[in-house]
Amino acid sequence: MPNLDDAQIVIIGGGAVGCGVAYSLAAAGKTDVLLLEREPALAAVTSAEAAGLVGQVRSSVERTRLAMWSVETFSELQQHDEANPAWRQVGSLRLALTDERVDEFNRLAAVAEQSGLEVSFLSNDAAQEKWPLLSFDRVKSVLWCPSDGYLQPTDLAMAYRAFAKARGVRFATGTQVERVVVENGRVVGVETNRGAVACSTVVNAAGAHAYHIAQSVGLRLPIVPVRHEYFITVPADGMTPDLPVVRIPDATLYLRAEVNSLLVGGWEPASLSCDPGDFSPDELAPPIEPDWEVLDGFSRQLAPYFPQVRELGIRSVQKGWPTFTPDGRFIVGPSRQVQGFVMAGGCNAHGVSGSAGIGRHVVESMFDAEPSKYVKSLSPDRFTETDWDWETAERQARTLYESYYHVGH
Repeated sequence: MPNLDDAQIVIIGGGAVGCGVAYSLAAAGKTDVLLLEREPALAAVTSAEAAGLVGQVRSSVERTRLAMWSVETFSELQQHDEANPAWRQVGSLRLALTDERVDEFNRLAAVAEQSGLEVSFLSNDAAQEKWPLLSFDRVKSVLWCPSDGYLQPTDLAMAYRAFAKARGVRFATGTQVERVVVENGRVVGVETNRGAVACSTVVNAAGAHAYHIAQSVGLRLPIVPVRHEYFITVPADGMTPDLPVVRIPDATLYLRAEVNSLLVGGWEPASLSCDPGDFSPDELAPPIEPDWEVLDGFSRQLAPYFPQVRELGIRSVQKGWPTFTPDGRFIVGPSRQVQGFVMAGGCNAHGVSGSAGIGRHVVESMFDAEPSKYVKSLSPDRFTETDWDWETAERQARTLYESYYHVGH
């Protein structure tokens, strides 16, 4: 392959977030951009393992509006025949099994109303009509969001790429970044296995390797890979792609149709993380073997509401290392320590669903004269200008994963 041309902005990482940043930069008219991905294809590692759920109901207005922006983007991209994200806007049902959860749903509905997101409460009978195979006998409240849905992560990356490439953004796969070059406290380029590239800005969207990229320029950030896994069953009668997404937070479960099969995942009560310091920038994160005890736990938790799950064979298990931060917020924006170094990482399992919104926040952090208070709160400076230790950060990140569906999370 020929050497690469120089660029104003280099994005490191071709997963959903990196491609979402490329899309957002192109939409903002910034097209002297080069995205570098080490794998032979885009979205080939963590993004490829994502379940593709897109939910907008959040506990804060800022997070809700970020998710709404992503949905708006997915809907626009879906209009293109050549490359679209296979976006299915089937809606979502969120089920409460306890009085405490009912109270939380009321608070979430209030946040949604404040954000301009349409939600409503359904009777159990109305919910049953939308998901005939589920039992709602134990359900105390159902919160319905008609504009939620799901997509295919790899298709989303291809749709981002098609939009950005048509506007001049360049993409190079099979390209390993060996070093970010910094001179006098400023990014001046990157060195790759295909030669050097001069640039004035690097956006670090390298997923589980974002820790290594930041470390290479002297920034230590608590970007913690935490294992996540889900299973897809063999085909099942009554499963159709137009069924809404279902979340049962009290059982720490989510589920959706996958063509004519059932996809089931959840949040483990005793999570497993890894330390990026234990593998090199040239290596993939440690391989994950299916944890059948955890997966069987998902099945047992779902059985009271979908008894058939105990009889369905498992066709495949998907697993990966989404990255979490100790405070549960993204790490987005420029560093004051290294001029021209911009973060887009620590996505807390929202890398795919929030990718368009994250990309928009990256652009705002880079080019707006006065970014919003929320975007400022995502800055990597909150970690590079304070004291913290890895052991505590890793424990806090795991706790955030384990409490993902806890009331008030």
